This record gives sequence, structure tokens and C-alpha cells, in this order.
Amino acid sequence: MIEVENLSKTFNGIKAIDGVTFRVDKGEILGFLGPNGAGKTTTMRIVTGYMPATGGSARVAGFDVYEQSLEARRRIGYLPENPPLYHEMTVRSYLRFVSKIKGVGAKQREPGVDDVIEKCRLQDVAHRIIAKLSKGYKQRVGLAQALLGDPEVLVLDEPTIGLDPKQINDVRQLIKGLAGSHTVVLSTHILPEVSMTCNRVVIIDRGKIIAVDTPENLTSKLRGAERIYLEAAGAAEALQKALEGVPGVSKVLAEGQTGEVSRFHVESQLNQDIRRDLASAVVRGGFGLLEMRTVTMSLEEVFIKLVTSEDHSGVQAA
Repeated sequence: MIEVENLSKTFNGIKAIDGVTFRVDKGEILGFLGPNGAGKTTTMRIVTGYMPATGGSARVAGFDVYEQSLEARRRIGYLPENPPLYHEMTVRSYLRFVSKIKGVGAKQREPGVDDVIEKCRLQDVAHRIIAKLSKGYKQRVGLAQALLGDPEVLVLDEPTIGLDPKQINDVRQLIKGLAGSHTVVLSTHILPEVSMTCNRVVIIDRGKIIAVDTPENLTSKLRGAERIYLEAAGAAEALQKALEGVPGVSKVLAEGQTGEVSRFHVESQLNQDIRRDLASAVVRGGFGLLEMRTVTMSLEEVFIKLVTSEDHSGVQAA
């Protein structure tokens, strides 16, 4: 449904994105993540036809976003980070206006407006002036306009920003309910939102794609970088020094001590499995190894590991 191949964009001689390639299948919800300045917004703007690429191509529903821009954009519903609202209009009149400029047939407009008002829980404010709405309601109006016309593809940039916890949950459920009938690209900095909503994740850093996979597989592939919980009997300072001396260890965090038993969380460098060497170091040092187990990394920890690592090999899906 969305095919991005070797996409690049240069501003004043500086590459904002370089060789970006990924695809989103029909009915899939894809999370698009990246730190500030990584090239995430630039990629999304090119895919939605907002700006041209310097090189490469992007296709939506089989239409090139540059060569066949109008056909591609007809199939996209776009919610930018700052919703494109006319604040002097009422919610319903604004949605009617957007429906008209999207080319929705006259007979379908009012039912379509009613449908998105219901989906986005806007019934109570449908006749209010947009300028007088809370930020959360304005965000929901922006989401409603993206849904008008029943587009095949939805590109949502920070769709839950400004919402309260209940509204966030409602929007997440709405997005999950769109899977199958819509293809969704969801940009967000709220990492739990990705693991709760998305089928796959694309992580971009410094203009390049560094990982494309499911949240579960990303965590699995970084097994060597998982945090290891370790309990051992012995002098805490000497034990910590022994653990820090193991090749591949990046950090040793003391978690407390009860009598002679010390507890640590040990983090490894990316793609390093240090469990055997850790156990050997404890035994050789004459300490009593009581417990050692891996602690599954959250998606947030995976994200941080990826974007702070110089070596991204072995994490991008084939």
C-alpha cells in the first residue's frame, strides 16, 4: 500500500534523509519513530505529497506521490502535529467544508460527517466554535478531518498529543479498529503507544532507517543488550568491580544490599551476550552466585539502545 524506496532529501547541502526504504502492507498499522532531527517528519511530508524528494521514490496505493500526486493524495488522510483547523467555524461546518474539498459526493457528505463525529466522540461539541474547544477536542477534530472520505491510507503525526488518559485510550482503540480497512502510519514519541497499537515499527536515526520489525522481534534481536539482574554473596564493592571488568559490560547498577547479598543490574553493549562471562567472573572471584536472569527490555529501552549505538548491524529486518 505504501512503498518507499531509497528516499533522500537534501536541505542546503545537508542530507535530512538518506536511502530510506520501507513498505507498509494493506491494513497494517506501522509505528514510525525517531528522535528530533532524525528525518521522521521529512519522510512523512514526502509520503503525503507535502514536499518533493531529492532522490528515490514513494508510492501510495500504486501511485507515485510526485508523478501522480493528486491520485496519491486522494487516498491519504493526513493529521499533522498541528491540526489544520479553521477556528472561526463550528466543528460540523468545518467537517462539512473539508468533506466538500476532499471531493466527497453531496449525498455522502452528511452521513460521512456524522460517522467521523461519532468515531471521534465529538457529539457534544459538534455545534461549538472550534476556537473555544480544549486542545484535546481540537486534536480530535483534526483526527476526524483525516478520516473524512474514508481514505485507504492514514498518516497520523502525534495523534494523541494534548489528550487526557481516557481520550488517549479512546483514540488508541479507534486506531486499532482501523486496522484491516485502512493502512495507518502512526508517528509518535509515546513509545508505549507503539507497542499497544502498532503491528510493526520503523526506527529512523540520523536520516537512515536503523530498524524495521515488530516490537516483539526488536526486543528479541537485542537480547544481548538486555539488562541482567544478578544476586551474589560477597563484598559489594569487590563484586561490582569484578562485574565491571567483564568484556562487553557497559554499565553496572547497584540495586541494594541485604546482609552479605548484593543485587545488581548489569547492562551489556549492543549485540553482546555476557551471561556466561558474568557467571564465570562471579565464581572465579569467590563470590556466591545466588540468582542471574535477563530482564526484558521495554520498547523505550530498545529505542534508546538503537539511537545511541554506533553499530546498528543485526537489528534491521531483512
